[in-house]
Amino acid sequence: MSENIPIRDPEPFTFNEEMKLIPRWSIALAAIAFVATQYLFWVVLPAHQHHPGGPPIGVRIYFALSWSALAALYMLMIGYVSRDAPRRTMSRRFWITICCVMPGGIGAVLYFMLRQPVVTHCPVCGTDVQSDYHYCPQCAHQVSAACGNCYTSVSMTDLFCVRCGHDLAKDNTPARLRAFHS
Repeated sequence: MSENIPIRDPEPFTFNEEMKLIPRWSIALAAIAFVATQYLFWVVLPAHQHHPGGPPIGVRIYFALSWSALAALYMLMIGYVSRDAPRRTMSRRFWITICCVMPGGIGAVLYFMLRQPVVTHCPVCGTDVQSDYHYCPQCAHQVSAACGNCYTSVSMTDLFCVRCGHDLAKDNTPARLRAFHS
């Protein structure tokens, strides 16, 4: 095995990294949905009033803003699913369809409940490897740092396991990781 192959550090994704998944077309659709819903509440609906005076201005503002925000969030959610599903080896078309067809955001709730872990590729053989795996299932290459005692994920720079307290320096550390511990 090559000694220059990087090992991934099992750090969780940050909110900013997740937000970068939302494509520009989804942001544009969200802005259009927000403006269109505002137009509906402030121009179209008042023109078709059957009662003089209509609802109080506070109620109109509340409903206009809340429904506009929901429409915009719906578009952003569809954009997020379109980018996140392939990252997790899930069908993009299927999950976008589910999110669009299921009413009231139930499709999005299903997506987030049933989504798979993020998939990366083994640097040696290129096999898809789930993010919670420590070794490639095809070539047994170590793809993430793990404790040699309890096999819990550890950071490459940790000296002791956070779960069992095992001294990680005593493990049979691959040469590519020794630089981080010395």
